[in-house]
Amino acid sequence: LEACMDLARTDAVVAVQDLGAAGLTSAVAECAGRVSGAGARIDVSLVPRRERRMTPYDVMLSESQERMLVVVERGREAEVESIFQAWDLTSAVIGEVTDDGFLTVVDGSQQVARLPVQLLTDGAPPRRLVGVAPEPAPGIDFDTLPPLVDAGATLLRLLSSPNLSSRRGVIRRYDHMVGDATVVPPGGDAAMLRVKGTRLGLAMTTDCNSRYCHLDPHLGAQLAVAEAARNIIATGARPLAITDCLNLANPDRPEVYWELEETVAGLAHASRALDIPIVSGNVSLYNDASGESPIYPTPVIGMVGLIDDYGKRLGAGFRSEGDFVLLIGSSHDDLGGSEYLKVEHDLVAGRPPSLDLAREKAVNQLILTAAQNGYLRSAHDCAEGGMLVALAEACLLGRVGVRCPAVRPEPPLRMDSAFFGESQSRYIVSVPSRAMPELQSLARKHHVEISLLGMAGGDSIEFEGQFKLSLEELRQAWEGAIT
Repeated sequence: LEACMDLARTDAVVAVQDLGAAGLTSAVAECAGRVSGAGARIDVSLVPRRERRMTPYDVMLSESQERMLVVVERGREAEVESIFQAWDLTSAVIGEVTDDGFLTVVDGSQQVARLPVQLLTDGAPPRRLVGVAPEPAPGIDFDTLPPLVDAGATLLRLLSSPNLSSRRGVIRRYDHMVGDATVVPPGGDAAMLRVKGTRLGLAMTTDCNSRYCHLDPHLGAQLAVAEAARNIIATGARPLAITDCLNLANPDRPEVYWELEETVAGLAHASRALDIPIVSGNVSLYNDASGESPIYPTPVIGMVGLIDDYGKRLGAGFRSEGDFVLLIGSSHDDLGGSEYLKVEHDLVAGRPPSLDLAREKAVNQLILTAAQNGYLRSAHDCAEGGMLVALAEACLLGRVGVRCPAVRPEPPLRMDSAFFGESQSRYIVSVPSRAMPELQSLARKHHVEISLLGMAGGDSIEFEGQFKLSLEELRQAWEGAIT
């Protein structure tokens, strides 16, 4: 990247193309295809390689990472090579641009391939696949579920589930402080890097709930975008852009192609509604074992956001004893596709949580404005596991407990939904007492519901008369699943 930045400061470079899917074949064809009548001649014997005995086929299709194709003005090759040498990088002249409209591949003196560039870019006949909606996902009568008996014991089981447990065992294997730019480490809602020489901070996150997408791919894709945006906003940053990675099974099967269609439509719907452009992405299809074990549709959303002053960033963990702990947003009976339903009842059923994108924008704007005005000490989005899991995570990340009155949901809201329902457009925040009037006024302005959950403090999480668990008990469950 640094070498390419140096290249951009010269006028010797005509074009730069990264080597991704299909390697040199794709990169060379794409570069030549942008100019009418242009072609290229590539000598694979000149391509630097790590492995011996690679065939021309291997070289042209290799997807080895950290490689770029650079088109240079003739006669200035040495100037460009010197830049790569300065960064201790390998470079080589492997061919030339032609005016015959063909991609010609040679291996020394032997021609091994010759195809029209146009055929490799936009000349291939499109496949016309047809999507067919599968049988609807199984419904569920939640009234048939046994009542929630012990919310504390259920919380421990959820925290130790693979989907909700701490990723510390994975994160600590990588040096996330390299470059001395990390101001919010991974493990919370989003990580953040400072832009050196400025006060700017870049927040980054990835998100997807494949169970939601299995039950309703259109809605599930929207929920992935919405959660990624909340994770960015929880740091105090403003979402800027999306990159997606669409992982699905075999699209030759009509029901899988339908999932792909619905997923793309859902992503488009949410990104437009939240005004966050999708600027790049990739696709991984045919993820099944001979059609017998297809994966759930999994559109992973990568999102980046910007904060003008990283000194005003927020963390997910509670910071100060005596702060008020609030739930921002409203709760509903949203147990469909939930982690609670899977862990406690071994069910993947029902409809995923409903999503009102206008409401989502209003709640997000409230959090952003409150963060910018200094009303919040911490913010953490409510997602998988619901309110109680988010509350426990905020306690664990900040090493500060919380004391709450008993939860008494008003009918028709169920007790298990109040604790573990995965209603959208919600955050757990901590607020100093001095800022409560301003936050309440701001919530009224944005027509957003806020509820007082309790007070930060102590070394446990307690709901009076319902359960009390020490932070150490919670930590053992949370950090013990993935080591």
